Amino acid sequence: MANFFTSSIGKKIMMAGLGLFLITFLVVHLGINLLLILCDSRDSFNIAAHFMGTNGVIKIFEIVLFGGFLLHIFYGFLVQIQNWIARPIGYAKTHPSQTSFFSKYMIHTAVIIGVFLSIHLFDFYLKAKIFGGVPEVEIDGLKYHDLGLLVMQKFQIGWVVVFYISAFIFMGFHLLHGFQSAFQTFGLDHKTFTPAIKFIGVLYTIVVVAGFVLIPLIIYFSK
Repeated sequence: MANFFTSSIGKKIMMAGLGLFLITFLVVHLGINLLLILCDSRDSFNIAAHFMGTNGVIKIFEIVLFGGFLLHIFYGFLVQIQNWIARPIGYAKTHPSQTSFFSKYMIHTAVIIGVFLSIHLFDFYLKAKIFGGVPEVEIDGLKYHDLGLLVMQKFQIGWVVVFYISAFIFMGFHLLHGFQSAFQTFGLDHKTFTPAIKFIGVLYTIVVVAGFVLIPLIIYFSK
């Protein structure tokens, strides 16, 4: 088992599995965030955010999620370093089928996403969990952190909106290659399956990125 985690294929399988796990999380996160623009008040968002932050099962999932992020980053850098060591000079000519524009810059988009996630976690998760300072709101006699207000205030600042949108565009580039690559790692690279996986990957990326981009735009232009 130890040899599996240290082998080249083992690292790639781990990174692919963790990537698919994080892809699922993005859909859940988007669904909660959309409550801010689909509902008349912030109550639904705040209740959902409170549930995600206090439910016992979700708390366990939260630990798994953070672990997944860290391991995905770790294995990503490890695989990239191994690739650099394996071909330090690079190929004089790269065949189009061997690589794509998005695959060439996976490590670069990963760094940008990592910086964005660090700032994002500090702005919302750490402020609510550790540092405090998040206003409270009463809903049906119960008090909740008004994270919805925090998000609304952030997305009324022009440069924050631009930064947020830019980060998700880079994430889109990362997802376009990562989605298909993950399934290829699990052996689903076949003339029958590959076109369908490519289509689903592109559709998923467009829907998720568009959803995350629309939220700050709607909030900013509604102020």
